[in-house]
Amino acid sequence: MIARIIEFSARNIFLMVLLVVGIIGSGLWAVYNTPLDAIPDLSEVQVIVSTGWEDRSPNIIEDQITYPIVTQLLSAPKVKAVRASSFYGESLVYVIFEDGTDLYWARSRVLEYLSGMAGKLPQGVSPKLGPDASGVGWALEYALIDKTGKHSLADLRTLQDWQVQYQLRTVPGVAEVAPVGGFVRQYQVTIDPDKLLAYKIPINKVVEQIRRGNQEVGGRVLEFTGKEYMVRGRGYIQKPADIENIAVGAQFD
Repeated sequence: MIARIIEFSARNIFLMVLLVVGIIGSGLWAVYNTPLDAIPDLSEVQVIVSTGWEDRSPNIIEDQITYPIVTQLLSAPKVKAVRASSFYGESLVYVIFEDGTDLYWARSRVLEYLSGMAGKLPQGVSPKLGPDASGVGWALEYALIDKTGKHSLADLRTLQDWQVQYQLRTVPGVAEVAPVGGFVRQYQVTIDPDKLLAYKIPINKVVEQIRRGNQEVGGRVLEFTGKEYMVRGRGYIQKPADIENIAVGAQFD
């Protein structure tokens, strides 16, 4: 058999050359078109539901948040298992779907079932889905460093929150950008309880007045000489002095 193959190959050189070229060409095509992954994604199709409730113990989180969410998602289609963990001020629920389930279909089903939980969770508690990434995704870290010394940590955090992270989210394959560190720009008001007691002003009124003083309101449109002028009240806080000028209350003698 082998002798006949050798004899046929020696008498049909042109055909053998075409066969070798075809094999090489198919090999090159396979190299450039066969999808390969250095780390195959063997993880399960899962959707993570994260729910935060500050300053609550794990027992309360388990009873009032984790248990209602788990029982609600058990009946979702194609769900294989529902696992959960309750921490201090945080609840994590892992919804495992059957193999082959489309991830975005699974996320839409979870959102659909969570929308039916209105009134079953404590007031102000809102569950949210985790990033649309698998369990073997890469977690990359980067740091913003100012070598000139002209910017503070607050400036770098502002740059990260309002510019850098939005550019990174447009990169294909990036599921989430989670900033850590730096100083988030904020205003802090120090309350003197003795003065509040003297003026008989509750602390919740101070909070409400500051909230109301940091907003803009729209008025009516005035028309003069064929032109329209929009009347509005500009009240966003721009500097600490704006907070100092907010009226908390008035006392009449």
